[in-house]
Amino acid sequence: MKRARKASPTLEQGEPAELCAAGNDAVILTALRSGAGPMSAYAILDAVRSTSITAPTTVYRALARLMKSGAVHRLESINAYVACKDHQHPHGPTVFAICRDCGHVDELMEADVVARLEADAMRLGFHVEATTIEMTGRCVSCAEV
Repeated sequence: MKRARKASPTLEQGEPAELCAAGNDAVILTALRSGAGPMSAYAILDAVRSTSITAPTTVYRALARLMKSGAVHRLESINAYVACKDHQHPHGPTVFAICRDCGHVDELMEADVVARLEADAMRLGFHVEATTIEMTGRCVSCAEV
């Protein structure tokens, strides 16, 4: 006999993640916020092993829900995740500045830049399905060294 799954609360756009993340999602979000920088799914799993989360699939499912809500972002170029710095901003394509030395990530609100790029692509007949813009360089702390 199958047990009925409990419905997990979802994070609504613009709603503070702390108020509605529950269960595994809350544990994953806390781990990301406590981390020193971007974390891979397996680094997250290692960070939460002391909880009831022991399977990679559990981490990936929680990350998918958190990304859908905008509470977490995936950094494609380094295959890692970061908690959204400001859950109150409008979500959509975001520009990230990633320090190649220390891994610090800044989230840049550049919706107008992304909209112009997507409009240019559409004028060329390209059908945009997803937009990820990541800049790599050195943060102010690392550039001073």
